[in-house]
Amino acid sequence: MNTATIEHQEKTRGRGRPREFDVEAALDAALRVFSERGYHAASISELTEAMGLAAGSVYKAFGDKRGIFLATFDRYRAVRRGMLDAELAKAETGRDKLHALIAFFAASSHGETGRRGCLVVGSAGDLALFDSEAAERVAAAFMTDETLLADLIRLGQSDGSISADLDISATALALLCLTKGMRVIGKVERSGEEMAAVAEAAMKLVT
Repeated sequence: MNTATIEHQEKTRGRGRPREFDVEAALDAALRVFSERGYHAASISELTEAMGLAAGSVYKAFGDKRGIFLATFDRYRAVRRGMLDAELAKAETGRDKLHALIAFFAASSHGETGRRGCLVVGSAGDLALFDSEAAERVAAAFMTDETLLADLIRLGQSDGSISADLDISATALALLCLTKGMRVIGKVERSGEEMAAVAEAAMKLVT
């Protein structure tokens, strides 16, 4: 959903000048609320205030709090993947790309970003047991990340930077568990140095 979509929806309200807003900026603001409060504790009033929108505009654009959350989830995933792809593009070998991925998670697991946590990991415990659509999104996110890890290991084996004897599936799953666990641990004031050390230790799985 983009600004043009919102403009079209607002035009259907009838007379008056259609209102526009930056959907991506609004969802980024909603992300801060969901990250800090969790889905259940976040109220519509908190969300509309953070998004800088009237309740009517929010309801017309997203339907309800669940609609805001699902749109925020998709936005979060797209932004994070874009950032990760930029880091991976800087590395050459499969091993270096794998290191860049783990370092990316380490950098997100301390400080303010670390305290906010991961919306995917948080959703696994907050919503996935009670909402089938949210559960599907969480499962797809985990599978996408696991597949990427496996692809990078496979690339490393093909270019000789990772041992050909390494079990791709088991190692990819182990690294998925480790990187998601980093985001959980990062919520409790771990330092950047500690998380960087975890990333280096993780690379020993692919020696």
